[in-house]
This record gives sequence, structure tokens and C-alpha cells, in this order.
Amino acid sequence: MNNQAYIAALDIGTTKIAAFVGRKNEHGKIEIVGMGRADSLGVMRGVVANIDKTVEAIKLAVKEAEDNSGIEIKNVYVGIAGQHIKSLQQHGIITRKNLETEIQREDIKMLCEEMRRLVVNPGDKIIHVLPQEFTVDNEKGIKDPVGMAGIRLEANFHIITGNIGAAQNIKKCIEKAGLNLIDLILEPLASSDAVLTEEEKEAGVALVDIGGGTTDLAIFQDGIIRHTSVIPFGGNSITEDIKNGCLVMRNQAEILKQRFGSALAEGMVENQVVSIPGLRGRDAKEISVKNLASIIQARMEEIIELVESEISLSGYKNKLIAGIVVTGGGANLKNLVQLIEYKTGMDVRIGLPIEHLAPVKLELVKHPMYATSVGLIMKGFEDYESRQEQQLGGGILITDDITMKDTLKEKKASGTGLFGNILGRTKNWFNEGVDDDFKKE
Repeated sequence: MNNQAYIAALDIGTTKIAAFVGRKNEHGKIEIVGMGRADSLGVMRGVVANIDKTVEAIKLAVKEAEDNSGIEIKNVYVGIAGQHIKSLQQHGIITRKNLETEIQREDIKMLCEEMRRLVVNPGDKIIHVLPQEFTVDNEKGIKDPVGMAGIRLEANFHIITGNIGAAQNIKKCIEKAGLNLIDLILEPLASSDAVLTEEEKEAGVALVDIGGGTTDLAIFQDGIIRHTSVIPFGGNSITEDIKNGCLVMRNQAEILKQRFGSALAEGMVENQVVSIPGLRGRDAKEISVKNLASIIQARMEEIIELVESEISLSGYKNKLIAGIVVTGGGANLKNLVQLIEYKTGMDVRIGLPIEHLAPVKLELVKHPMYATSVGLIMKGFEDYESRQEQQLGGGILITDDITMKDTLKEKKASGTGLFGNILGRTKNWFNEGVDDDFKKE
């Protein structure tokens, strides 16, 4: 245990808040050693709307994860999503002063830092700067220029921005819950790490993450992120449609969607009905299963059309050999794959977050709703190992992010400090200025 790094991740979604603790085994696979979950009552469309309710839910999820793993969580990686997320393409150039030396990682870092100085819309700040192809002295199409000789280094960048206020509210919730925010990570990027294979990213694939408040899209081709977008409809939109269309309570609409819902009305039995208990003193209400499916299909078709429109705008629709991978809580909807294939004409599969997981406790997280949580753990390890390389030349370092509770008690008894933030401070942009899935019963 003393030689093992642990990473904690927090997925703050519209319908649930999930806390995960993970480590890497000797084979480089991620082991999820603890998880916790709480209903999210203070988040709307991926954005914190009530800080106090969100803080309480975070505390509940974190405590459950601590109890399950026997580990105390202090520092966390957190996902961010919401309608305020935007992306743009940009081209950057630097001229190196020393021709005698090879291109180093520091040169690429310098080029990325130049991109972070771009002027964006008021109230927005850059979250991610993602380099795509590089050009070295007019030699184009280079994926990794490190080790090459050259003076002029250029790159195309995919830049993702978000609202400063939304990020500040997330940070405030984390701090009020007694935690330290290491970094904010765009949720579709995290989900893509968890459910996509390298072959799919190389061939060309669109990841569609259907959460409770939003549907997130990320397009990869030639192993490079090409396009991201957030669509302001998700599983909760379907639930609201059922509530209004069938005249039932919202919790009843959620149960109807999960237990009896289908993305295709065709093939449903005409006279099959579901009986819903009436309010006090009132008769039970009978809901036609076919009518329920028609309501769900109408909203899903709208979401699919918006996804297809974004894919067309990206310019990569005819280059996605691997088709579409659907994940998030909405991926559990019956007959969803068939509907998407019918509407888009593309190959579709459900993405489970098991691509890089060790088999230990795999059944606990073998669900598309946990794709973002697992991806955040993976992104956390990437960041942790990168910092190790920079600070220690690749040496082994014990993380203080989360520590065994027994060790914590010993440290407290001895009066020595325990937690130090060895992974660096939160990004500077917080000082200047998430979506998910259907709620389970």
C-alpha cells in the first residue's frame, strides 16, 4: 500500500454524483477499489444550481467511497460539462532559437501555453488546449515532433472553453465538502478514454454520451480529437416528456422510462398497458406501452438529429469507419442502438467502461453510466504520471491524494501532518473568475 498511488474522481452529474477511488495494478490496468453514489438534487443540465444540496450529495458519495475502500479522500479530479462548453479550432506557431537541439516536450508545452493566451468571449476561460497535427519546417501531418530537428514548429489545436462562473461554483462545492480540486476535465474526453479503443480512435469514431441533463459528443479520427460539442437534451428531457404526455408524477415517469420504455414504438403490443397507482383516493392510471414508446422515440429522434447535425458540421461524417459508440445512463434505453442505426445509417455499439479496467470488482462499474467516473480516474493517472516525469524524472512517488484510514489515525496520534498537495495546484483560471445518466431506482 505504501508504494501505491491512488486517484480519486468525482462525477457531478444532473441525476447522480459518483465518487470513485482507483489504483493501477502491476499490469497497468485500473482497479476500482471503492465507489460511492448519491442522488444529485442541486445540478441542472450539468451546471450547479444549488450549492448546498450539491455539497451534501458530494459528502454522501465521498463517504460511501471511503467506507467501501478504507481510504480517506482529500484531493479529487472532477468532470465538467454543460451547455456553456464550447470548442474552436486554432493554429499556433513558434520559432525555436536553437537549431542545434532537437524539439523537446518543453517546446510543445510553450506552444500550448501560447494558445492559452487567446482572447475568448467575456466570462469564458480556456479549459483544454488539445494539439492535433504538428508541422515542422513546412513538413505537415506529424503526430509527435519530439526528437526532430527544426526551427519553425506549428500545430493545429482543438481548444475547449467553459464559463468561469460554472467552474467557480464546482470549485466552491468541492471546497465546502472539505476536498481539494486538482483539476477539471471535460466529461466527454474522460468518457472516451474509458470506453473507446485505440483502434476505434484511429479508424474514426463518434462518442455520444447521453447523460441526464445533456448529451455530449466527441469525434476522433487518426487517433486525434477532432470535434466536441454539448447538446442541451438528455435523459431528463425524456422523463419530462413522459410526465407531461402521460400525466403522471415525475418519479413515476422515471420508473416507466427505465422499466417499460423503448426507443422504438414499432413492434410494441397495442393493448399492453402499465397500471400506475393514483393519488390519494383516486383510481389507478393505465398507460399504454406503445404510447410510452412513441413519446420516448420522438425525443430520442430529436437528440439523434442534433448529434447527426454536429457530426456533419465537423466534416468527418464520411470518415468515421468505427461509427458511433453510445455511453452514459441513456445508453441503457431499450432498442436505442437500432434507432440510431436506422436514423444515421452508421454502425453503433454500446460503450461500457471496461476497456482498461482490471477484472477486480468489475461488475460494480460495468455500466455505461459510470463511463465518465472511470475516465476521470484514467485522466488523473495520466496527470499524476506526467507530474512524476517532470518533477522526479520518472521515479516512483507515493501519492498523498488519498491515504489509508489506519495510517491517518497513526499520523494524527503522532501529531504529524499527513496530506500535501504533491500533484500541483488547481489551474490558475479558477482564481480569475458536468452530464450524466438516468437515475436508478
